[in-house]
Amino acid sequence: MTEAGTQNGPDRTIMANIAGALPLPLLLVGPNGEIVFVNPAAEQFFATGEGLLVKQSLSDLIPFGSPLTSLIAQARERNASIGERDMDLSTPRHGERIADVTVTPISEPEGAVIITLQERGLAQRLDRQLLHRGAVRSLHGMAAVLAHEIKNPLAGIRGAAQLLEEAVPPNERTLTELICDETDRIRALIDRMEAFGDTRAFARQAVNIHEVLDRVRKVAKTSFARDVSFIEQFDPSLPPVLGDRDQLIQVFLNLVRNASDALSKEGGGEITLTTAYRPGVRMSATTAGGRLSLPLEVTVRDNGVGVPPDLLPYIFDPFVTTKTQGSGLGLALVAKIIGDHGGVIECESGARRTVFRVLLPMAGSGEGA
Repeated sequence: MTEAGTQNGPDRTIMANIAGALPLPLLLVGPNGEIVFVNPAAEQFFATGEGLLVKQSLSDLIPFGSPLTSLIAQARERNASIGERDMDLSTPRHGERIADVTVTPISEPEGAVIITLQERGLAQRLDRQLLHRGAVRSLHGMAAVLAHEIKNPLAGIRGAAQLLEEAVPPNERTLTELICDETDRIRALIDRMEAFGDTRAFARQAVNIHEVLDRVRKVAKTSFARDVSFIEQFDPSLPPVLGDRDQLIQVFLNLVRNASDALSKEGGGEITLTTAYRPGVRMSATTAGGRLSLPLEVTVRDNGVGVPPDLLPYIFDPFVTTKTQGSGLGLALVAKIIGDHGGVIECESGARRTVFRVLLPMAGSGEGA
């Protein structure tokens, strides 16, 4: 796709540049199923670089018995473009992938086809984001009521327990200590819920997301993820994110902690942090005003036990957790913060592969330093 053109047709370099500018994933597949060319959008779709993709065949990227194989055969037989909607391209390696597929035969090389993909999951994921935010908003009033109606009585209970503790012998203070510990635990839970009721606007500025991720990695390596291997796949040319640095650290620290908790205690756990530029994604965000472009993609991937399929659609809802001692508020708060930034967060999980993907707005040239 990069050699010089002839007088009878357009320059192939120009054609490759056009394919590279397309936001839809595009693959040129040879007559024997070998991958000849992919554009950057296809690299993002399969989370694999061009150098590795062109060394594989199409059968390495799609599930066994995929209807895409017969679709290619029909396109070649009819010598015409054929499309199919909602085709399942999910594999354990690349995760869940549902896309509209179009196959177009070309004359050179003979038997080759161009495959274009349009992922169908984005609209559904945006809908789920709105549901997650609605669930979080439902906690606003609850948090205010709990803070006012429960925290004050808790303070009285704890104070009474401390007075009792002074009046009993040291060997009989187990129950008073238990009362104090449990009131502290309930108060901490309410404090976490109060965060959902904070609807105040926050100052946004240009934030280097790689500095945020580096800070998160350092904190994790010195505390809860000492034995975890971190892999960083960063796009060094990524522009800054429009947001709040401290809140973004809180988001990704929470995601990395969850990933660490899901890893096997026997070793071999890996957490992969990636950043990429993903053009063409826009959505309205009332917190930020108007419509936002969300071209900046950050992913946190682990090779842990994964999320149970029955919980996956509700993973960002309050009080939903896979941990025996978890409160179920961590990911709900993450979804709230990302929503306040006008962004999108999604999760996909399979066998030894869980990916949290965050789409964020880019800071304009006029934003803060």
